[in-house]
Amino acid sequence: GCLAAIDWVWDDLEPDERTQLGLSILHHADEAANKPGIVMCSGGGHTSGYYGARNMTLFTGLLLHNEGVDDDAALELLLEGWGVYTKLLAFRSQIAGDDGATASATLGYSIADYPNTEWNLIYALRAAAGVDLAAECKHLAMMPNYVLWNWIPPGLEFGYGDMPHTTNLFPSKWLHTHMSNIQNLYAHSRPQWAQLAATVIRMAGGDSDWLANSGYIPYPLLQTELEQAPKAIELDEYQLPMARHFEAVGQIFMRSGSGLDDTYALFAIGARTGGHQHYDATHFTIYKQGYLALDTGTRQGNTDNLQNYYGQTIAHNCILIKMPDEEPTKYWNGEVFGQAGGQNKQIGSEALAFETGPYFSYVAGDATAVYNAEKCELMVRQFFFLPPDHFVVFDRVISTRADYPKTWVLHHANEPVFEGNIWHSDQDRGRIFCRTLLPEDAQLEAIGGPGKEFMVEGVNYSLTAGPSAARDGQGIPVLTYEEVPELMGRWRVEVRPGSARTDDVFLHLIQVGDQSLQSMSDAQVRTDADGVVTLTFDASGRTVTLLLPTSGESGGHIRIVEGEEVLADRPLTDQIMPQEGLATESD
Repeated sequence: GCLAAIDWVWDDLEPDERTQLGLSILHHADEAANKPGIVMCSGGGHTSGYYGARNMTLFTGLLLHNEGVDDDAALELLLEGWGVYTKLLAFRSQIAGDDGATASATLGYSIADYPNTEWNLIYALRAAAGVDLAAECKHLAMMPNYVLWNWIPPGLEFGYGDMPHTTNLFPSKWLHTHMSNIQNLYAHSRPQWAQLAATVIRMAGGDSDWLANSGYIPYPLLQTELEQAPKAIELDEYQLPMARHFEAVGQIFMRSGSGLDDTYALFAIGARTGGHQHYDATHFTIYKQGYLALDTGTRQGNTDNLQNYYGQTIAHNCILIKMPDEEPTKYWNGEVFGQAGGQNKQIGSEALAFETGPYFSYVAGDATAVYNAEKCELMVRQFFFLPPDHFVVFDRVISTRADYPKTWVLHHANEPVFEGNIWHSDQDRGRIFCRTLLPEDAQLEAIGGPGKEFMVEGVNYSLTAGPSAARDGQGIPVLTYEEVPELMGRWRVEVRPGSARTDDVFLHLIQVGDQSLQSMSDAQVRTDADGVVTLTFDASGRTVTLLLPTSGESGGHIRIVEGEEVLADRPLTDQIMPQEGLATESD
C-alpha cells in the first residue's frame, strides 16, 4: 500500500523527496528481508502464502527501477522478488493440476490471503510493463472448481487442516474478491472459468454490494473487464459427478447431490504439500444435516491443544499404532509432549485407486509410509460411498510387533449411544450409525465428555485449563468456553482387537440420515478360507455385495442389485480415474 501510494504521487515529488523516500524504502525492504530476529516477521516463501515481509522485494524494485535513487539495490530486490515469484507460480500451478486446487488444503489460508500475492503481481506487471501474466497463470482461473467442491450448503466447509472448528462456516471474506478477479482477468481467454466464478459468487450469496464484499478495496477499481464476463448459471447445469479427486492436495470429495439434505464426504490421501495440514492420511469427514464424522480439536487461541491434539492423528478418523517410547510428532505451534500412536509424516501416503459413477464412489489409499517404519509394515484403507447414505471403511493393518496395539477411531460431536457393536450419535439435524463388523473380537470404548474431550495419553488438552493454560502469558489468551463447541469434537469411539497380533482387519459399515433414522441397515459378513471378506448389506433399497481380500494387493469386487436389475458387477479398479477441466462429467 505504501509503495502504491508513492507510485501515484511520484511525479509530483521533488527530487530530494524521491531520494529520501526511496532510500528509506530500500533500507526497510533490506531489513525486512535480511535482518534476523524481527518479531512477527513472516518468513513464508513460495510454498506458503508469501504474504510476509519478503513479498515487498519485487514491488520495491519495480517502483525504484532506474529512478536514480540506488539503481543497483533496486535491481537486486527486483530480481530477488521475481525469482521467488517464479518458483511460487510454478508450485501453485503444480498443486492446481487440472482440477484447480489451491496452495493449501486449509481454506482459511488458500481461499483467503494466499491468492492476493498473485493478484498483486498480475495487476502490477500489467500496469508497469504491459505484461498479461494472467494468461500464463491458468491455475488461478480454475480456483472456482476447488471452492465448489469444498462448499457444503448453505455455506459450510469440512473443517480440514488448520481451521478453528467453531462454526465451520465457509471462509468467505475474500471469496467475492477472488472470484471477481477471475471474472475480470479471464473474461475473454477462459470464459468457462469466469462463468463458474460468477456461479460461485451467486452460490455464496450474490454480489449486491461489491465494495462491502471486497477484501481489498483497490481490486474492484482495476476490474475493467468485469462487465464483459459471462454471467452466472444454475449450479445444477454443471452436472457434477458423485466425486472429485484433487490429487496434489490429497483430497477426494464425495456427495449425493448439491442440496441442503444431501450427503457430503471428504477423504484425505496422497497430499504432496503439507502447508497447514495435519497428520491425517486416510481421515474422512462426513456431513449430512450436521457434522457426523468430524475433524476435531481447534487452532483457536493457539493453545497447546493445537500441536498436542488437533494437529495429531488422534484427532482424526484414522488408525493408531502405539509403540512404546516413540518420539513425539512435532507440529508448528510449540512442544508436543507425547505420541499417541499416530503418523509422523504429512507427505508420503499414496492414492492407489479412485473411481466414481452414479452408483458408488471408491478410493483406496496406502498410508504405510507416513507411519514410523519401526512400528508399521502396512496401513491400507479402502473407502466406499454408496449414495445417498451408506459408507464402508475397510482397513488392513500390519504392525511390526504383535504387542503394538492398534486402535480404529471415529470422532463425534456428541455422546454416542451403544447397542452391542452398533452405535449412533447426533449433530444438528443429522444422525450417524456405525457398526463394527471386524475384527470379530473387537472391543469398543467411548472416550469424551466434560474434561475428557481431547484426551491424549491420559492428559486432556483442554482449551480453558490444564496444559493449554501454559500459553497464557505469551500474548495468547486462554479461551473461556463453558463447554467445548460441538464441532471441535466432544467424544470419540475407539475400536481395538481383543487380542494381540501383527495382522488385523477392521471393517465398518456407516449409515447417515436425519434424526428420524432409528436403526441401520442389516448386514452380513463372512471370511472364507482364502481370507476374502464378503460383506452384503442393503443400501437404500439396493443390495450391495463387496468382496475384499485381507492379504495381497488391495482390490476386490463390487456387485449392486436393485430389484431384478444388476447396476454393477465387476472388479474394483486399481487405477486412478482420469479427470480434467471443469467439474462436469462431460467436459
